[in-house]
Amino acid sequence: MRPLLPHFAATLALLATVPSTTASIERSNLLPTPPMGFNNWSRFMCDLNETLFTSTADAMLKTGLQAAGYTRLNLDDCWMATQRLPNGSLTWNATKFPHGLPWLSSHLRSLNFTLGIYQDAGNMTCGGYPGSYGHEAIDAATFTSWGIDYLKLDGCNVFPSAPHRTLEQEYRARYALWHQILSSQSHPLIFSESAPAYFAATGNNTAWYEVMDWVPRYGELARHSTDILVYVGEGSAWDSIMVNYGFNVLLARYQRPGYFNDPDFLIPDHPGLTLLEKKSQFALWAAMGAPLIISAYIPALPAEVLDALRNPRLIAVDQDPLGLQATLASRSAGVDVLTRSLANGDRLVAVLNKRNQTVSTEVSVDRLGLDARCAYRAQDLWDGDVRTVQAAVALELESHATAVFRVAIPPGCGEVVPTGIVFNTASGRCLTAGGAEVGFATCDASDGQIWRVTAAGTLQPLSSPGLCLTAEAGRVSLLACRGGDAQAWSYAVTGNLKNRRTGECLTEGSGLLSACLFETNSQVFGLPSGVALV
Repeated sequence: MRPLLPHFAATLALLATVPSTTASIERSNLLPTPPMGFNNWSRFMCDLNETLFTSTADAMLKTGLQAAGYTRLNLDDCWMATQRLPNGSLTWNATKFPHGLPWLSSHLRSLNFTLGIYQDAGNMTCGGYPGSYGHEAIDAATFTSWGIDYLKLDGCNVFPSAPHRTLEQEYRARYALWHQILSSQSHPLIFSESAPAYFAATGNNTAWYEVMDWVPRYGELARHSTDILVYVGEGSAWDSIMVNYGFNVLLARYQRPGYFNDPDFLIPDHPGLTLLEKKSQFALWAAMGAPLIISAYIPALPAEVLDALRNPRLIAVDQDPLGLQATLASRSAGVDVLTRSLANGDRLVAVLNKRNQTVSTEVSVDRLGLDARCAYRAQDLWDGDVRTVQAAVALELESHATAVFRVAIPPGCGEVVPTGIVFNTASGRCLTAGGAEVGFATCDASDGQIWRVTAAGTLQPLSSPGLCLTAEAGRVSLLACRGGDAQAWSYAVTGNLKNRRTGECLTEGSGLLSACLFETNSQVFGLPSGVALV
């Protein structure tokens, strides 16, 4: 699909205020694939020290995690002294880090690891330590002088600092300043932004999406939603994983090489998870091309967990240079199917069983955007076994398990056509075809909810392949595909699906078509993987 990006006045105003410095998605070589490594927070919170990091590095070497690609060790909150030095610079807690952070950075570099660090955009960190506000330049210079190459910037204690400035504008100003400072360095730090997390789950997604619009231009990854459950936290660890997974699938349109959506840490030693649930989190994060940052006591990880974390086939998917995020091919109350194209032309399919019991299911190849007349070679990425698939992939999945297959497309079977659900990211409801009518309904994985998005910008349901989504007379319906602007739709990074003829946007509500607004809940949609954003 080669649509035109809708030119809303609000979007143009937003772009006009972006600093002229080089942006993350314009210098994708800084972080071309998602980061892999360790962070202490979810497992240890403020109980971090020098020994934890040196012993973790030793364990990552011994267990082969480093060789598998986990090369970053990142400090989180509470690493610093409670007061700045007289010259205004930060310093480390000398009890926790007796040799100092420059020594730790040098020691880790000698082992072929890198050291990352945490700070906050407010005047205090979430843990009550000195924040960066008013000290951004000296903090950046300090971190660089210590050999740090990665900064996680949190967003606690941020308040509007100027009259008539909204909270979203305040976050943008502070993160933009950090972006300018880091971009001016000869060796910029990788910039992990936590700003979107402070606007998630409010009921009205507009401000959240406003923040998401600018984070890909300021940094290399962004923590977009709730924190994953910590080791000592109350509640269900699996439910926490599902919550963050649920946020992540709303944001696939933002991801590309140089910027990655971050649904938070892998927690593979959490006592509330079964082995299948630990493996499922890893598989989902890899399928979505998410950062693989482990927060666990790595020296004590059992062999079966280490085997999962080192899985070379899933790591190759996570690190695929095309940089796409898997999107929903179908969704029902019990099973999610996600698909994604890979750089060599293969098609990825991941199937998540959300139910509390074993399910038997199958995924037809036409739901993968493939020609159902062909036979395909599908590799199970858990065990490496290969099967020949024609018509459908049949599966039996235990509770909370995730299967992942890599499907090779043989010569003569045509190109992938982006195929999957079109869903409202606020309500979660799916665009549904029923005869000549179309509306929104609870997602049930029926053929009427699976849409093929062609290069001409048409949307055709699998249930009625000869019909196309059409905007006419102030409403949306399904009519025989005939070409023309009434059946051509463009998809913007704002999530709007705009009709070329009317200039109006698909809207969940009466008539399904109305004037295009800026990221209002009823007009922001998730579309299948591979639909172009132009």
